Amino acid sequence: MHATEQGTAEFIARRSCGPGHARSALGLTLSSLGMGSYLGKDDDAVDALYAEAVRASLAAGINVIDTSINYRHQRSERALGAGLRAAFAAGEARREEVLFCTKAGYLPFDRSLPPDPHGWLFRTWVESGIAQPREIVSGCHCLAPRYLEDQVARSLANTGLAAIDVLYLHNPEQQMDQVSPGEFLDRWRAACVLLERMADLGRIRFYGAATWNGLRIPRGAPGHLHLESLVRAAREAGGDRHRFRVLQLPYNLAMLEACWEPTQSVAGRSIPLTQAAAELGLIVFSSVPLLQGKLTRGAPDDLRKIYPGLATDAQRALQFVRNSPGIVAPLVGMKSVAHVAENAVVFHEPLAPAAEFEKLFSRYE
Repeated sequence: MHATEQGTAEFIARRSCGPGHARSALGLTLSSLGMGSYLGKDDDAVDALYAEAVRASLAAGINVIDTSINYRHQRSERALGAGLRAAFAAGEARREEVLFCTKAGYLPFDRSLPPDPHGWLFRTWVESGIAQPREIVSGCHCLAPRYLEDQVARSLANTGLAAIDVLYLHNPEQQMDQVSPGEFLDRWRAACVLLERMADLGRIRFYGAATWNGLRIPRGAPGHLHLESLVRAAREAGGDRHRFRVLQLPYNLAMLEACWEPTQSVAGRSIPLTQAAAELGLIVFSSVPLLQGKLTRGAPDDLRKIYPGLATDAQRALQFVRNSPGIVAPLVGMKSVAHVAENAVVFHEPLAPAAEFEKLFSRYE
């Protein structure tokens, strides 16, 4: 069971969230804001908060849920899974209405940081035969097929879901800390082959890349990811109907590269990442829309003027991202019902017309 065209459309139709909230992507109807789950202590109290917050998110009209197996040492996956299962059991939503996304790549701990982290990682991942030492970069990152297959199985067990809608390879540019660009592409292609098989088996629906620097830094910079080459490798792995369809990267008032800087080339033309993604058949979610709290205050007056119905600078920063071309939805960390309530206000406020928004953006160039 996974997100479906009919299910996601029915979910959004049951909520009155204002124009601009429903976003068509991947053949689905998705909310214009997603729930993230990166921050918080690794304890039972935060687990409970996330389980409650995911139910509140569904009630508010959010059907994009984002996490990673390594967030809070696998606890975020488990907490969100518990909250989703409770919501499904209570009839608050159905599985086919929700796009559930997680990530694999970093070697995760289990519930808490052990006294001997390096030894624990070695025993768990290397001595077990799940990963070979040469496949692990910087002591913490692996894209080897056997390792990724293990991570998909663990994520399914953590969440209690039958399938993952989007499985991101987490910061794949980390591999280029130790391997050449050619070796990186070989590793990426092998990962794509594995993920295409996972999709054929129904364990995932789509896969993607969730990056920090790789897609937004200039071409030629160390760790730069050339999207056209990644798509070519995915096509070699899965044919023209490959399931590499989703990207995630930072974009906010202070990190504008995704929409506005020509960091990518497609067919020899230099264009921004969001344009390249659209031309190559991928969609884009943005991470850190509030820059981990740094953009929740101090908004300039022109941002307040263009969104007069919003009461907080955090809401205005989210609305800026929702308004940006080529972004399906910002993913914002929400570990309390109060966070959900404050953020969901943006659904009910109109977006700025394109011409006004472009004038606003010129303020930040």
